[in-house]
Amino acid sequence: MKLKKSALLGLITVSSIALVACGGNAKNADSGSGSDEKVFRFIERQEMPSADPSLATDEVSFVALNNVYEGIYRLDKESKPQPAGAAEMAEVSEDGLTYKIKLREDAKWTDDKPVTAADYVYGWQRTVDPATGSEYAYMFNSVKNAEKISKGEMKKEELGIKAIGDYELEINLEKATPYFDYLLAFPSFLPQRQDIAEKYGKDYTTASDKAVYNGPFTLTDFDGPGTDTSWSYTKNNKYWDKDTVKLDKVAIDVVKEAPTSLNLFQDGQADEVPLSGELAQQMKNEPDYIVLKGASTFYLEPNQREESSPYRNVNLRKAISYAIDRKALVDQILANGSAVPIGLVPEGLAVNPKTDEDFAKESGDEVVYDVDKAKESWKKAKDELGISTLSVDLLIDDTDNAKKMAEYLQGSLSDTLDGLKVSVSPVPFSVRLDRSNKGDFQIAVSAWGADYADPSSFLDLFTTNNSYNRGHYSNPEYDKLVDAASTTNANNPEARWQDMLDAEKVIMGDMGVIPLYQKAEAHLRSEKVKDVVYHSTGAKYDFKWTYIED
Repeated sequence: MKLKKSALLGLITVSSIALVACGGNAKNADSGSGSDEKVFRFIERQEMPSADPSLATDEVSFVALNNVYEGIYRLDKESKPQPAGAAEMAEVSEDGLTYKIKLREDAKWTDDKPVTAADYVYGWQRTVDPATGSEYAYMFNSVKNAEKISKGEMKKEELGIKAIGDYELEINLEKATPYFDYLLAFPSFLPQRQDIAEKYGKDYTTASDKAVYNGPFTLTDFDGPGTDTSWSYTKNNKYWDKDTVKLDKVAIDVVKEAPTSLNLFQDGQADEVPLSGELAQQMKNEPDYIVLKGASTFYLEPNQREESSPYRNVNLRKAISYAIDRKALVDQILANGSAVPIGLVPEGLAVNPKTDEDFAKESGDEVVYDVDKAKESWKKAKDELGISTLSVDLLIDDTDNAKKMAEYLQGSLSDTLDGLKVSVSPVPFSVRLDRSNKGDFQIAVSAWGADYADPSSFLDLFTTNNSYNRGHYSNPEYDKLVDAASTTNANNPEARWQDMLDAEKVIMGDMGVIPLYQKAEAHLRSEKVKDVVYHSTGAKYDFKWTYIED
């Protein structure tokens, strides 16, 4: 923990002295009253694991990237893709396979160099290059040759994107992709400067001054991925639409303890803070209280990598799922507006193209709490595995919410499943991601927020070879259905929809991953802060339009 935090927290009330060491940050402390600067002081729960557009995989990093960079499109206030780096919407061929894009000629990087078509070509090639090791390379699979490049079967220069002069791009797809406009607004598809990436090498993006930016803000005061507990987004005066940007700065502090966040807010040292559990219940009638509903699912991800893994046993996974009272979890433990999930794909993400029925509701109720079924499945699992007891460790984030949820799961599973011994390993967010990537876990509490408004944003994750399938769930029928939705039936909306419904039923029938809840967040946001744009998919926050009311 950085010592520079202590100055800000010295002002927190005596009642929170025990929590002081984990609070706010001196370098952002002068951003409040008494200054003419328009500063939005925002509390994050976790450190930023990566500021690299090719390597970022998490919500905190994507919010940062969305605000300090700009891609071809940007989601507007209604979460619809609109021209941003592009001068106008793309010209799309009749078969949906070719996109021609004219770039705006007044877009600049912070070193005053123009943003050109070559920057997009380089950024995309860098992300799909297997040497980069991007977990999000699969997001490019609809682009011509991307999948083969990621597998090392083709050169990155053969990716289906090329520069037609300085300010025009041509993108060729492998298959028509209904949600491709949303991808063009997603952080993984941002432009990157080749000269800057090569100049800094392995240190590229590891600090504020080791990158250049082309978004509404620039990243400042950032000292290192996974470790820095404060940074800022500072208004970018080189940005083509700078007159729209009213904030001088968004000052970020990482505060993992909800009571400390609340004290900062009540002391006037933070303008938006997350709440958890009983604090959300206590504050829900306050005028500053808001609930942000996301297209996000939290789930247990059992590690099925090794053939000897007990988590390959479907009855063990079902026993764990049946033993979880999700209603009690969201109502009594989280108490922040989160909801009991219907399945893996969250409610409100997408609707049937013919009937407008919500995908989650149409897929059926596969996630239930049933003590008798839990015990029955557990008995079958023990018999099949030849065991009488099993020790399980839950890998979780070290936040208040995560710890409370893990304590609840620990008690619920141990009490219901006789002989199941549950321990908990709370670690920093970046450590949890690293251990998950390496397979260094038994069961991880994981989460996914939709990158775009389509069920495939969730379903694609758990195909056998997807890099984000960290537990290595595998089912050939599931793979077949997901593939058909993106290839054979890509241009047949009804058939594609049915493929995705069937895939959801397969993975939920297997309990390949075990849904816990559909995420919502309770926050306190100062009434003087206006037009914070929140997206339920993709990068969650956009501060481009935010302003402070005098």
